Amino acid sequence: MLRTFCNYQNQEQRFKSNNTMKLYDLERSGNCYKIRLFLSILGINYTQVPVDLFAGENRAREFLRMNPNGLVPVLIDQEITIYDSVAILCYLAKTYADDEWFPVETIQFSKVIRWLAFEQSEGRYGLARARAIALKNPSSLASTGSLEESQQIALKALETLDKQLSETRWLAGSRRPTICDIACYPYTAMSNDGGLSLEPYYAVQRWMDEIEGLSGYIGLPGKSDKPES
Repeated sequence: MLRTFCNYQNQEQRFKSNNTMKLYDLERSGNCYKIRLFLSILGINYTQVPVDLFAGENRAREFLRMNPNGLVPVLIDQEITIYDSVAILCYLAKTYADDEWFPVETIQFSKVIRWLAFEQSEGRYGLARARAIALKNPSSLASTGSLEESQQIALKALETLDKQLSETRWLAGSRRPTICDIACYPYTAMSNDGGLSLEPYYAVQRWMDEIEGLSGYIGLPGKSDKPES
């Protein structure tokens, strides 16, 4: 017990913030990756702070002050602390990007919100959960359902994505990508980890190729960046 307490004391020192942008991050997390991807596309410099969930660093008191849920990612931008991947994407888009990433026009805004909600429902409990269970990830998400149930939800999610992307270049039907494309990309692209094949979904594959061709694209967790052509 004393050893654990001392470890947390050391971790709290590590989590002291400074005035630069920091991302508290887990390399293999799709939710963290989408933030790293968007930061890279926007060309924003930041400090990446790995959080070892297996060692319980996310339960350190100082970390829980940043995010009471004890989850990554967490973004610190000077005096501002934001947690939850969708909230961080919205913040970055509104603060550092042009309006096309998060449109202000009512109809386009509504479409982006719709796909962000999709990613947090079908995407989370289908694609993301299937991956977590298949990889034996000791997360709370993995314990909320079975692999078979998750794969069934994931297949419906892929069908929904493919139908939309067979009609529009980007998910919100815009001329350029928006934050909902960034949000939906990681766990879709890592479907194989959850025992799912993307082979039947030609429109999804085309969309993924377009995202991977964006300036600033960085490789998925465990994979190298896509080489320049």
